[in-house]
Amino acid sequence: MKPKIEKDFDAVKMMRDIRDKINNETMDMSFVELKKYMSERSINNQVVKDKKSDYSKS
Repeated sequence: MKPKIEKDFDAVKMMRDIRDKINNETMDMSFVELKKYMSERSINNQVVKDKKSDYSKS
């Protein structure tokens, strides 16, 4: 068995965090609200910017 390597950046954890954040924010939205949310977020890339700032603080 290989020894576990300590990583500076964990892409799987980041993806799970992003997915969980989106799920929590969109949980009670209608289709129209969800469509608007995704459109605005993709234009601004806000989720990725948020996570990058979270990981740079660590």
